[in-house]
Amino acid sequence: MRLEIICMDRVGIAQQVLGVFVEHKINIKGIDAVTETGHIYVHIPDLEFSELQSFMPQLRLIDGVQDVKTTPFMPSERERKELATLIKTFPDPFISTDSKGNIRGVNDVAISIMGESLIEVIGEQAGNWIKGFNINRWLESEEVLAQTRRLKFKDEDYVADILPVDVYDEEGSSIIAGAVFILKSEARLGQQMSAFKQTNDNNFSGIQTTSSAMRKVVREAKRMALLESSMLIVGETGVGKELVAKACHDASDRAERPFMTLNCASLPDDVAETELFGCGTQSGTPAKRGLFELADGGTIFLDEVGEMSPKLQIKLLRVIQDGSFRRVDDEQEINVNVRFISSTNKDLLNLISQGEFREDLYYRLNVLGLNIPSLRERRADILPLAEHFISKAGQLTGKYNLSMTEECRDFIEHYPWPGNVRQLENVLIRAVSLLEGTVLETSLLQLPSYTREHGYLEQEFEGTLDGAVKKFEADLLRKLYPAYPSTRQLAKKLGLSHTAIANKLREYDINKKTVKI
Repeated sequence: MRLEIICMDRVGIAQQVLGVFVEHKINIKGIDAVTETGHIYVHIPDLEFSELQSFMPQLRLIDGVQDVKTTPFMPSERERKELATLIKTFPDPFISTDSKGNIRGVNDVAISIMGESLIEVIGEQAGNWIKGFNINRWLESEEVLAQTRRLKFKDEDYVADILPVDVYDEEGSSIIAGAVFILKSEARLGQQMSAFKQTNDNNFSGIQTTSSAMRKVVREAKRMALLESSMLIVGETGVGKELVAKACHDASDRAERPFMTLNCASLPDDVAETELFGCGTQSGTPAKRGLFELADGGTIFLDEVGEMSPKLQIKLLRVIQDGSFRRVDDEQEINVNVRFISSTNKDLLNLISQGEFREDLYYRLNVLGLNIPSLRERRADILPLAEHFISKAGQLTGKYNLSMTEECRDFIEHYPWPGNVRQLENVLIRAVSLLEGTVLETSLLQLPSYTREHGYLEQEFEGTLDGAVKKFEADLLRKLYPAYPSTRQLAKKLGLSHTAIANKLREYDINKKTVKI
């Protein structure tokens, strides 16, 4: 237990206080004295209440003692715990030394890079791992000043903040007690510089743009972000459509206003209507504001808008045209100013031809169109993304300095990733959580079998080969038909007879009425 003794500052009072503990044969484990505030803290073994009753009154009777009470911790304990927590969770390698350059403490990141246990490195010369800076010569110099130097730590380049640890004697003279090294890798410095320089235009920095395809997407998105027109983002599931939408909002003049999202595929029709428009008081319930009102002045993101019901499509069209709507069960007109960004993984033109999506709504939403390629179409982004996700998962699980085998890198780069970026991230998070060492191997990737020679086959595939071939044929003909609207043109393009193409178009109901040209 710990006791806090509040007393006056006078000569001999501490000796009298400690004398009471000696008299009662109570072992003292630690003492803190804060002379500025008149506090003495004493750490003693836990005592029974009866024992406390016998000597605490005796302490209070000492001349100058104002109060005695228990306290949960000693000031020095709190300081040590705070410092230990700070060092342990510090994201960069941290090393402290004594005045001779011997290591006194390191954090988990540094230990991971050094590749040895804490017991092995304590007491060793820091110069065994830090090269390019003479620690002892610096500590022994007449004036030991803080330094920022480029050096090598375990044969890798780092920039180090090198700070002396000073203590002061009774006369106020500085005595060097050691030093601390805070090391930053090139990657960490890059992250910090990006954060420092971040402006509206840099809201796209979280999007991986190693490939030329994604650099083109981001260039176009940055221009579109500054406009007020509706925007339609098209891409497969998991490519990062919402990430791009949020970046466009954050880079726009609406950045300080709300960004509200509605997943059109996840809610029943009546629920989605209430979420968008809110509800009035006629239903007997309190009025509720919908997303349109909540996003006033900001952006509404309609995720998977192709899943929206015909009823909601009509209501949405009116809001886009007039900027006004009515809550469910309410007659009052409400006007809002919102920008619409939508996304879809479907062929909306095909849905229009089938009567499942309104053509007028499509052209309202698709004023600015942006197509995000699948991950397999931008392979240059795969490994940088993988390294980012591995590092991110490593930080969450307390694992550092992780890498991949060459076989694993090759597998990841050439896997088709049908679930795109989302699938890649989920697979790598799971793999890192199961990793026992620091090197990721292919066996830890929980994925259906795939080889470059034989490709990828879904294990959950249902149906027949004939059905799959017919589906592929229908999709291909439906996409080519607008460009080759006569059977002779299409037959020539595909190297088939006029009669064969005519039969297939008839079989799949592909004509000028069902396909928008």
